[in-house]
Amino acid sequence: MGLLEAELSLLFVDDLQIQELNRRYLQRDKPTNVLAFPMRQGEFSTLHAQLLGDLVISVETAKRQSNRFGLDEMGMILLLMVHGVLHLIGYEHEGIKKEARQMALKQKELFETVIKQSIL
Repeated sequence: MGLLEAELSLLFVDDLQIQELNRRYLQRDKPTNVLAFPMRQGEFSTLHAQLLGDLVISVETAKRQSNRFGLDEMGMILLLMVHGVLHLIGYEHEGIKKEARQMALKQKELFETVIKQSIL
């Protein structure tokens, strides 16, 4: 992705913790699998050019969703990390079908790359 020097923070939480963050920052009162808080957008985007932002992943939700995606728990967490990083760099899937398709294709490509590299 051309982001060799990029940084992000990663926080693993349970469903109660991610629900609180989802409610506080997105006004959605329910747990979710991953939240992405980009730092390359908004008023302070120039403070640290290499900082992509923060990812929060619910391990509980990842465990529940892993079977649906045909992955083990670690594979699901890796998929959520890829999904979250795409959000941090500007990909979106809510609202516009074309953007959702682009994000899904990029997510599949990156996830397969991560999985292949982790096997080697």
